[in-house]
Parts: sequence; C-alpha cells; structure tokens
Amino acid sequence: MNKKFTIALAGNPNCGKTTIFNNLTGARQKVGNWPGVTVEKKEGKLRYKEYDLNIVDLPGTYSLTPFSIEEITARDFILNENPDIVVNIIDAANLERSLFLAIQILELGRPALFVLNMADVAEANGIKIDEQKLSELLGLPVVFTIGNKNKGINTLVAEAIEEIKRFDEGKKSRNIKYSQEIEGCISKVETRILKSNLQTEGDLRWNAIKILEDDTIVKEKFENLSSQASIDIFQAARECRKRIYDLFEDDFEIVLTDDRYGVIAGIVKEAVTNLARKRIDMSRNIDLVLTDRFFGIPVFIFFIWAMFQLTFSLGAYPMEWLTSGVAFLSQSLDKIMPASLLKDLFLDGVIAGIGSVVIFLPNILILFFCIALFEDTGYMARAAFLMDRVMHTSGLHGKSFIPMLMGFGCNVPAIMATRTLESKKDRILTILMTPFMSCSARLPVYIVLAGSFFADRAGTIIFGLYFTGILIAILSGRLLRAVLFKGEEAPFIMELPPYRMPMLKSLLIHMWDRSKMFLKKMGGVILIGSILIWGLSNFPRTISYSVDYDKNINVIKSDYSQRIALANGREAEDLALQLASKVNNTKNQKEQERVSKSYIGKIGKRLEPIFKPIGIGWQASVALVTGFVAKEVVVSTMGVLYGVGNNEGQALEKALKNSGMTPLSALSMMIFVLLYVPCFATVLIIFKETSAQWAGFNVIYTTMVAWSMSFLVYQTGMLFGLG
Repeated sequence: MNKKFTIALAGNPNCGKTTIFNNLTGARQKVGNWPGVTVEKKEGKLRYKEYDLNIVDLPGTYSLTPFSIEEITARDFILNENPDIVVNIIDAANLERSLFLAIQILELGRPALFVLNMADVAEANGIKIDEQKLSELLGLPVVFTIGNKNKGINTLVAEAIEEIKRFDEGKKSRNIKYSQEIEGCISKVETRILKSNLQTEGDLRWNAIKILEDDTIVKEKFENLSSQASIDIFQAARECRKRIYDLFEDDFEIVLTDDRYGVIAGIVKEAVTNLARKRIDMSRNIDLVLTDRFFGIPVFIFFIWAMFQLTFSLGAYPMEWLTSGVAFLSQSLDKIMPASLLKDLFLDGVIAGIGSVVIFLPNILILFFCIALFEDTGYMARAAFLMDRVMHTSGLHGKSFIPMLMGFGCNVPAIMATRTLESKKDRILTILMTPFMSCSARLPVYIVLAGSFFADRAGTIIFGLYFTGILIAILSGRLLRAVLFKGEEAPFIMELPPYRMPMLKSLLIHMWDRSKMFLKKMGGVILIGSILIWGLSNFPRTISYSVDYDKNINVIKSDYSQRIALANGREAEDLALQLASKVNNTKNQKEQERVSKSYIGKIGKRLEPIFKPIGIGWQASVALVTGFVAKEVVVSTMGVLYGVGNNEGQALEKALKNSGMTPLSALSMMIFVLLYVPCFATVLIIFKETSAQWAGFNVIYTTMVAWSMSFLVYQTGMLFGLG
C-alpha cells in the first residue's frame, strides 16, 4: 500500500476551505502560482500515522465549467495531476448552493469526500442534516467539521485515507442520473466515443457530458487526438443538443443545470430536515402542498383520475368521428367490391380488425399528452417522491415508481428505464412489478367495455383499474421482496426538478414519439393478427347448421309482408321495424353458430372451461389469448368475431351486449386484461434485461394473479346477485 497520498481541497469561496487547509498543514505550507496562470497555489504537508500526505488547496470556485481561470485550474488539476482524493469542503449552512460544485465533482468519476463545514452555523440556523443518509445517497463518506474550532479534522483525514483504500480495492464512483432525455443524449455520445477507440483523459461519462455542454477545452483535446473520429462524436452531440432545444427551447447546458438542481433538491428533500428559514422559491412553495404527506397523495389521485376522465370524455368526440369514418369506408367498399372471399377478408378482416383499434387513437394521444404534461412540468418526479413511502412497503424506493409510471404509456420503455436503478435486486423486482401498470395498449379494451356497460361512470371505472394495477404491483413487490429478493434496500436520490411552464411543442413531440409505436402496430401485428383471426373464424367454409336459418328468414318475411300489406299508417311502420329486427336477430344467430363451428370457435370451446369461472365467454377468451401478441389485438379480435365492420355496420358495443356479456363479466374481463401476461414485446425486453427464467416467471405469475383476481371479483359479484 502506497504511504504517500495527494489530497486536493475543493470548495466554494468563503466555505472555510482555507481554514481547514491551515488546520491540516500548519506551518508546513508553500505558496506560489499555478503553472501558466496568475492564481495562487497553496500546498502543504501532513504526517498522519504512517502516511505522508500532500495537501493541495484548489482555487475557490462555484463550478467546474471552463469560464474562469479558477474553474479551469481546479478542473485541470483533478484531471491531469490525478490526486488520490478530492475533498470537497461544503458550507453546511448553504448546502444547496454548495452542492452544485459537489455534483460536478462526482461527475468527474474520481475518489471524493464531502466535508460539511460550519456545522455549528447550520445547527444555529435550524438546519439538521442527516450525515448517514447523505453519505448513502452520494455513495461517499460525509464528515462534519467546524473549521474555526479545529473540530472533525482528524475524522476528515481518517475518512479520506479509508476512501482511497476503498477505491484501490475496486470501488467505483456513483453516477448521478438525470432526466430521461439528458441520459439518452449522454448514452448516445458515450457510444460514439467508445466506437472511436480514443484514449481520452478523464471518465467516459464526464467527457460525454462536457462535449454535450460544448466545452471548448475538451472538444479541442478530442480534435487533437483524431479529427476524423471527433467529427462523428461532435455530430452526435449536435443532434442531441438540437433535440433538447426542440423539446425545451433552451440550450443543453441550461437544461442540464436544471437537472443538476433537481438532483440537489432531491438530496435536500431526503437528507435535510427542520429548515427554519422561509421558503421563497416558487417550486418550494408549490411543493409544500403537492409533496405534503397528507395533501400530496389525494392531489396525486385527483390528477390521475382527471387524466383518465379527460381521456375518456374528451376522446369520445373524435372517436365518434373516426367510427363514422370507418363505417363509411366499409359501406362504400361494400358497394364497390364484387362479392368474393377477398371482399370478406378486406371488409370483415382488415377493416373490421384495424378499424376496431384505430378509433381509439384520440384516446391514446390524450393519455400520452397528459403523461408528457406531468413530466415536462416536473410533477412526475413529485409523484414518485410521494410514492416513496408507499414503495418502501415493497422494499423499494420512490425512484422505482418512475419506470412504473412510464408503464402507463408502454411497458417496454418503462422496463428499459429501470437501468437507472443501481441495485440489481431492485431492478429485477421493479421489472416484475411494472407489467401490472396498465399500458396504453389496454386502454381500448377498457374504453369498449366500460363505455358499453358503465356509461357515465366509465372514466371512474378506468381510473379504478389503473389504481388497482398500482395496488397489485405494490402488493406483489412486497410478496416477491419477502420471498425472492431479501436484502438491504439501496439508497437513491430522487431528482426534484424545478417546475417549468410546459411548452406545447415539447408536449406534442413527446406525445407523438410515444404514439408512433401505436400506429406502427396498425400495419404490423394488428393487421397480421386481424387477418389470422378472420381466417380462423371463416374456415371451414362448409358449416352444418342446427337450424335452416334461411328458411326461417323467408317464413318471417312472408308472414310480415302479408300483415304489412293489410295494415295502414303507423301500424305498418311498426310491423316493418319488427320485421327488420327479427330478420337481423336470425342472421345474428346464424353468424354466431357459424363462428362457433369455425376453427377459432373450436379453439374457444377448448378454452371455455378455463375462463367460464371468471365470467368470460369463448369469443372473449380467444381475444384474450391473441392479446399476448399485443393488447390492442384483443379489441381487433373481438371486432372480427362479433362482425364489426360488416355491411350492417353493427357497433362492437352493441354486439357485446347482444352476446350475453353482463357488467360483472365485463368488469372481470377488464381486470384480467389489466393483470395478465404482458405482450410479447414486453416479455422479450424482460428476457433481454434479466434472463429467460425471469421472463418465464413473469408470464406465469402475472397470468395466475389475473385469473385469481378476476375469479374473486366475478364470484363475489355472483354471490351478491350482481351477475
């Protein structure tokens, strides 16, 4: 073990750094200038036990951005001279201001120790800092000192040496994670740097951040290493900077600064209590209500309820327009195309299947718009912070709730977002919980069933389903943590970015980015699934009917024709309506028997014993099985099976009611759709992020939970006579 170490002292001006430097080195100091610059350089020696320590006092600075000689000098010393550890002196009474430099020091990826100086002043101001909590959040030692009283200095030195040893033994600096957009940019530039195979100075992540910040010094170093490779790296950075500007209408540096202060706000929220000074910042004043332990949760629940109420009620108008458009297209093609198998395929397969799903595009857009609104205003992070206490019941932190909230949009990117969690156990547990969060693909099923059977209460029913998903996810997490994921909880920092006025352009970009996946499915899995379901439901072509339906129709027509001929006025009109109704009912009976004797009907009959105890008929059970491909296919399958899109233009809602489905069985089906096996793409991403074993476990576990909950709801309802 090396007995000689270099310790660099960094900190804001007036943080007490010089006092601590003097306490450490005493008379063993020398003062000069840093090479090439007129900035005072202080160095001193300290003998501590068997160690010879060289203490270097870096220029006081508020950040490490290359805007001043002091900033450049401090940064270059840390990067080029490789001190064994950087000791960041922090004014405990001005923690938030001091932590901005501290965060940048962490970004360097070097061994560091945080010293909270002037601890007595902080205490006198009513500020109580949880030393252990702060240490856990930052992943490094935190020491309290009172420099002018020479208190805590020995602890500072001892902890610095121990941290150096820990890094020598393989410890890595903890990365501070920022918003999804910023992290995506950093990852993209990191990938380009790795592909270039350049031997760069400093940490890979730090270099990527500096290039994105348009740091001229770092960019010059890359150009000197390889002008050709740097072109590709800088191009990626320009694309990222442009995207950030398009989203926020601010430069990357400003958005990242906001994120850094968001991280700082999260640290302060977790580690600092009893703040006596008045909060004057607008974000803080809003947080007094929105993150309050009593009012915060009801406000959060109201916002989520309002989101789904808006999704259903506002989306109903364009949904009606699209429904009319699909019906018009179907009827027009029905008149133009000659009778053939191809016509049946096109009308009852393609248009009926895709048309049953595309009408929900407005609802999907509204949902994604609301989620983007929560994210861009900064409320999404507050929701996760609020859920921190609840998530602890599952042995997780509020940070795990962010991927789960993203699951409201799509489970695939939500599961990928768990990469920000540092603990492998937390990551896997969050991944297993996330599929219970109802993705947007399930929304069309809810809208059809809730709109058909619960009318004006549909928005509340849908909200209840989403809330149930959250509850089941948390209860599952608690069970899985107790059985499969025992161990200590990993510390985390919850970023609390400042509230921002959302920009319409940014909201629309986020909404469209997420909705594109929904539209791509129209020409992919939904189209293929609709054609496949149509084929299975239309073959074999020769069916032996139990009743001669055509003969019955002719008898009905003959009987009513004579009665109508003898009637006059209103009576004739009533008889004509009765005739149409009876003919349609007979045709529907024929169609139901035909489908039940088709290949898909035979499959459904085999599945019926499994789904009958939860009140789901064979048509819906087939739709649920096809939903493994994509949840939107559930609606398109029902659209094909129930004849939506045929020349009678019968709506799916009406067909469901005519099929004998009740409000209780509809509720049971919605709960099953909410909880059962996620789509194939989600299972695949679980496999990629974890293993085949966990992907298989998730398929079995979610389906068991779904059937059990649907059984409980349906059988309880039947017991109370609600069926």
